[in-house]
Amino acid sequence: MKLSIVIPAFNEEKRIAKTLDDYLSTFLKNCEIIVMIGGEDHTLDVVKNFRYKNLKFFYNKEDRGKGWAVRKGLSMAKGDIIAYVDADDATRAKELKKLIANIKGYDGVIASRWMKGSKLVPKQTLGRRLASRTFNFLTRLMFGLRYNDTQCGAKVFRKEAVQSVLGDMRSEGFVFDVELLYRLKRNGFVVKEVPTEWHDMEGSSVSVAKEMVRMLFSLVKLRYSV
Repeated sequence: MKLSIVIPAFNEEKRIAKTLDDYLSTFLKNCEIIVMIGGEDHTLDVVKNFRYKNLKFFYNKEDRGKGWAVRKGLSMAKGDIIAYVDADDATRAKELKKLIANIKGYDGVIASRWMKGSKLVPKQTLGRRLASRTFNFLTRLMFGLRYNDTQCGAKVFRKEAVQSVLGDMRSEGFVFDVELLYRLKRNGFVVKEVPTEWHDMEGSSVSVAKEMVRMLFSLVKLRYSV
């Protein structure tokens, strides 16, 4: 079984090295890691300094959105099992291994920060929890997705499942995860949700309030386009 791991990295020069150290030391064999680099900082230079034959990267200066980067990376992946994780190492490599171990009998496995048994380090602020739970409620209501957490950045899928829906994907922003899970469900694929340990890492440039407004508008737009 060959594994592909896609890591979207937009202006992540301060955090990508730690993440690559973690993942490259954990997944040494039968694994390709594809870093989707964007922005104008030195992320590209940092990634180039790593000497690993199965480490690949794709650079696009323009900010097309996380969803676009992940979608492009998934289309490039050669593995039988394809995963994607965030560049900040919020999901440690050992946690991704747990997801992969759970894929037997399923078409995909997603990490959840809100199931019993999950662990958030440190606990999220009230504002972040409220934003997350509101978004989850609307996702359940509008798309019938019965997951506790569609937005955790660690997911694993069988290649055939991803390939069957990737050509129809349109989302380029953070609602990419919702569209992917919705299309997989509509095509009869079964995706399991499992609890994870997730570390809230410093350094994100995302404004929670602004991003929530954008994501809510994107949800409505997505609902009427799929």
